[in-house]
Amino acid sequence: MKFTRLEIPEVILCEPKVFSDNRGYFTEVFKKTDLEKFLNQKIDFCQHNESLSSYGVLRGLHYQLAPYAQTKLVRVTKGSITDFAVDIRKGSPTFGKYVSCELSFDNKRQLLVPRGFAHGFLVTSSEAVISYKLDNYYHPELERGIAYNDPSIGIHWGEDKSIFKLSKRDTGLPLIKDVECYDYSINYYD
Repeated sequence: MKFTRLEIPEVILCEPKVFSDNRGYFTEVFKKTDLEKFLNQKIDFCQHNESLSSYGVLRGLHYQLAPYAQTKLVRVTKGSITDFAVDIRKGSPTFGKYVSCELSFDNKRQLLVPRGFAHGFLVTSSEAVISYKLDNYYHPELERGIAYNDPSIGIHWGEDKSIFKLSKRDTGLPLIKDVECYDYSINYYD
């Protein structure tokens, strides 16, 4: 597995080695010891989620507050998405900035979105199956979100906004200036 720090270095692009021949392919999707060695910290995934979405579905930007903050390891098992992580750690030099990358069945890439970041994605294929590991359990009372179109973040979701399909909840999320965020000075892994 190749690990690459993106423009916001806490967000990691994970690219597995893929061994292909005329029968198909094999890849090691996740190896805890390799990821922990790269991160220099323990990671214990305890929940695995999967969603199916059609073309133009935009989900996010979602996160969960401490003490149940979550790290997500996101991959696509069918189709393709553009995946986004937004730094919501007040005091961070990259607060309010985002990184994005294409995740697809074809490229087999994964994105590690750490605690302290909001997450969202846009489906760019006819449909996509998104699978992600979480290192903390879901707690609906601590779930939060930020408006996908917050001008202070300025995410470039794509040219044709008429294709966007959002949930009622996601269309009414507040701006980053109005939400509970993380504190950059606190280690949320302790």
